[in-house]
Parts: sequence; structure tokens; C-alpha cells
Amino acid sequence: MKRLFTSVILGIFLFTNLSVPAQAGFFADKKAEITKNRQERKARKDIERVLAKQDKYASKFDHIGLSTLYSQDFVSADGITKNEYFELVKETWESYPDITYTSEIKDIKINGSKAAADVYETSLAAVTQIEEGVKIYGELTSHSNGTYYFTKTNGKWLISGEKISDEKSYLKYGDTRFINMELNAPKSVKPGEYYTSTLTIDMPENAMAIASIGREEITYPQNRNEEVFRKFPDDNILERMFYANKNGKNEYNIASVGISKSEAAGTGRIRVYLAGIAFILTRVNVENEVQNAEKDK
Repeated sequence: MKRLFTSVILGIFLFTNLSVPAQAGFFADKKAEITKNRQERKARKDIERVLAKQDKYASKFDHIGLSTLYSQDFVSADGITKNEYFELVKETWESYPDITYTSEIKDIKINGSKAAADVYETSLAAVTQIEEGVKIYGELTSHSNGTYYFTKTNGKWLISGEKISDEKSYLKYGDTRFINMELNAPKSVKPGEYYTSTLTIDMPENAMAIASIGREEITYPQNRNEEVFRKFPDDNILERMFYANKNGKNEYNIASVGISKSEAAGTGRIRVYLAGIAFILTRVNVENEVQNAEKDK
């Protein structure tokens, strides 16, 4: 049966070859298309292997191995160079020695010797803090959607850039681990544009909160701005308006929260104590037409 089927196919091919001159361009185009598809499939597999190695090195806290996956001229969309990037990586691993990562590739686009991989990433770590001789337990959770940019150099795909489209992190200690909190801000704004950042908390009974919302440009090293704490409003919503910087720097909005609770402490007495603290970080990208144009090439 297979030989008969093959003979039929060959017969059709020979018949169509009677008009080869008219069809030469068609076959040439098909051959080029097949070759391109084959090259793109190989490039996709190579890039998937690079991202798998990234996960492997990160899980082993191997910053030397991880650095081999990045080109020397790597620069993130936040303006962070390769050396600065890996200083931040090492600082993170020192602060959170049990941090774990997960990643999911959403899409890979190939354009010759350039490529872009859209990836969803998460991280999780347990943390402790000593306050007044008492150990306070906490947790760090983070998730982001971003794009790794690749350049093929000497036959090897290397990460040449990174852009994060949205990012949110939570660092919660004590009872705040069990309280729902959200910090919402626009994912993207124009330079010099006003925007609003909103913090909401599902406040438990017999609890009171003070909180602040600050804004910091994403730089290395990071500059910390002074925080202004306020009693949390009765409607459990705190808002603050910001003026986006005009120098092309992306920004973090950071909410700091302190939760106090009260309980009976004997006849006619009430004890008020600090039940937990939390920090929430969300990214606001400030549009930069020059940087975006470079990344789109």
C-alpha cells in the first residue's frame, strides 16, 4: 500500500514538472520557507535551553554559571548593566538564602540573529526578622511578566536585554501574611504625567493600620525616599498621587503597612500590640520612545 501511495505522489510530481519553468519561483520560495522554518525551530530550541539553564543556575545560586548566559553589553530596560544586575542578584540571594523560582515561557519570536522571549516568573522565600528580641516570621512572594532579549553571537544565543512589563512583590511579617492587601497603579505612564496609586486592605476586626505609599525611581544603587505614615482611612483605601519623572527612569511604588491589634488584658485593661508589618512593591514603567525603539529592532 505504501509503494502504491508513493507512486501516485511521484506521478503527480512528474506531471507538474512538465511546467517547471512557470513553477520554478514557487518551488524556490517553498524551499526558502522550509529552510527558514527549520532555522527558527532550532533557534527556538536553543533559546529554550538557555532559559532552562537560567532556572538551573538560579536554583543552585550559581551566579558565575548564570553570568555566562548574559552578553557583556547586557543592559536592562531600567538602565541596569550586567555588573550591576549581578550585584543585585547576589544581594538577593544573601538576603533570601532559601528563595525559589519558577518560570513559564509564553512566547518566543525570532528575527534573524535577534530574538525575544516573553516569560512569566515567580519567586518565593521564607524570612525572619528579630524585633525587640522576638523572632518574627514572614514571607516574600513576587511575580512578573517580562521579556528577555537575545542576540546570537559566534553561533551562541546570549541574553542581551530585559524588559519587565508588570511586576508586584509582597514582603509580609506576622499577621499581615494572612491579610489581603493590594497596591494598584498604572503599568505605564508618560513622562511628567500625573497618576494615582491606591492601597486597599481587608482590615480584620480589632485591628488598626498605619501606612504610607512612596515612589522611587529604579536606579542602582537604589535611593530610598522618606516615608510619611498616615492612619489608614475608615474605608480601608489609601490613595496618593504622583508626578512621573521626566528623565526616562521607570519607577517603583512601595506601600509600607503596620498592623496593630488590641486584646483584653485583665479587668478594664486593653493591650495594644504590633501584629505585623508588610511592604508591597509594584512597577510603573515610564514610557521612553528611544529605548522602546531600540528594543523593537
